[in-house]
Amino acid sequence: MAGGGGSQRRRPGAPRQRPGGSRTARPRDARPPRTNPADAPPPGAEPAGPFRLGAIPGATPGKWISTWNERMPRTPLELVPLAVAGQRDAVLSASVDAAIVRLPLDRDGLHVIALYDEVPVVVCAADSHLTAADELTLDDLAGEIVLTPADDVLHLEVPGAVAPAFDPPATTEDAIATVAAGVGAVIVPMSLARLHHRRDVAFRPLADAPLSSVALAWPAEAATPLVDVFVGIVRGRTANSSRG
Repeated sequence: MAGGGGSQRRRPGAPRQRPGGSRTARPRDARPPRTNPADAPPPGAEPAGPFRLGAIPGATPGKWISTWNERMPRTPLELVPLAVAGQRDAVLSASVDAAIVRLPLDRDGLHVIALYDEVPVVVCAADSHLTAADELTLDDLAGEIVLTPADDVLHLEVPGAVAPAFDPPATTEDAIATVAAGVGAVIVPMSLARLHHRRDVAFRPLADAPLSSVALAWPAEAATPLVDVFVGIVRGRTANSSRG
């Protein structure tokens, strides 16, 4: 609307006036700083480390470790290899702050959350007749020599299987080396078959065998801020999510 000579256009950057008085603009340096909750915390804000994460053979914590390194760049994470037989003692004795473990596990004194399940597989020589099928069943192993290494984690009964005429191999790696020579087969979680894979062996899923579960465990009475951070990462919480 056209007006008289008394109307004036406000200069860019000048404070806006309200009827009945004027208001001085707040100085720029008095404004609260803008923050991004996802930014890495400033030096000294992260809990002291390192964070010691135990891991049983075949565990795959890579994606969680990558997230940890992004979120906690000044707190190192140390990956500590664990044998399944000693996984519970390692957590309860505080040899590690938390551990990726294989179930079943005595949960007394521990917090345990499930991570994922693994399919058991039959590992045999690459030229074995067992490789003719895309997957096997327990019935397919009747009459076959099935090795059970001393560090076996499945404790699976195979009806009709033949026990070897020699002492059990000490480790899963030894058992796979034995079947590579054409002697029998061994049943392991798929991650262990991949961990100890060789060109002279093959593996097939065992369709009717129970799954093998992997979990995260930490002491029920000794949780630390670093454990809380890692549990949050495993549960998919973002950097600015509240705990829960």
